[in-house]
Amino acid sequence: MKGVLLVNLGTPAAPTPQAVKRYLAEFLSDPRVVKLPRLLWLPILYGIVLRKRPAQSAKKYAAVWMPEGSPLAVYTRRQAEALRAAMPDFRVEHAMRYGEPSIASALSRLQGCDVTAVPLYPQYSESTTESVADKLPAGLRMVREFHDHPAYIGALAAQLRRHWEHHGRGGKLVLSFHGLPKRGGASYQRQCLVTGDLLRTALDLGAGECMVTFQSRFGYAEWLQPYTEPTLVELARTGTRRVDVFCPGFVADCLETLEEIGIGAREAFLAAGGRDFYLVPCLNDSPEWISALAAIARGSG
Repeated sequence: MKGVLLVNLGTPAAPTPQAVKRYLAEFLSDPRVVKLPRLLWLPILYGIVLRKRPAQSAKKYAAVWMPEGSPLAVYTRRQAEALRAAMPDFRVEHAMRYGEPSIASALSRLQGCDVTAVPLYPQYSESTTESVADKLPAGLRMVREFHDHPAYIGALAAQLRRHWEHHGRGGKLVLSFHGLPKRGGASYQRQCLVTGDLLRTALDLGAGECMVTFQSRFGYAEWLQPYTEPTLVELARTGTRRVDVFCPGFVADCLETLEEIGIGAREAFLAAGGRDFYLVPCLNDSPEWISALAAIARGSG
């Protein structure tokens, strides 16, 4: 029998400093994520970062926590459940790269299956996709990216059209992707721009109606630009009254979309003179995305 393993990034088990500390310790210890020499980075991580950041991050997680748990965990689980129903001839499991359920435990439930792993990162990067590959058995098939897959682009377009049907269409669409350090991020940036261009074409938008930005900068190095929040502030200051922000690089809503953009970036835009700020939900468990996910997992166009 064939099997599909969906893998997302991970999340703390609870919106508490203790749970966030455990999660961050695993996440930020991964040399794929932080490329500094271990002898330099680990004392900083354990001596500074893990003493201050967990309490700050826990408050942010608490602001977006759902009754069922972390948004990322909730939506990833729902995606797996919906995909299981859409692919009755496959066994489907989901896992997190950091935290639970672990990749190893999910693979144990798929024992005996011919497995395809699908990291839920549309655009390839070493810090995400290759980090998943590090935890997979040698020779197991893995989808490395799907940034230009027609079904993925179609699902993004359907999500935006649904939003506009309910809220009207704004004057500016900002597509916010997760950022990476500029050094080494050129290939990832190209894939983000391709996704943006394909989506803009699918929606029949002019070049001035849609722009690509990058969020979630961490540390002091230069990251891919333009940065999302400063761009939104500048749009407000120069007369843009409404923006719709969509995050195509995230297939499930999470801290980075709901809190960083939905709360933090919204406040910055409104404080700079903007009037209407809409965060478009991620693909989550929308029917178009589940159909696209099935096509991606099966290897069909």
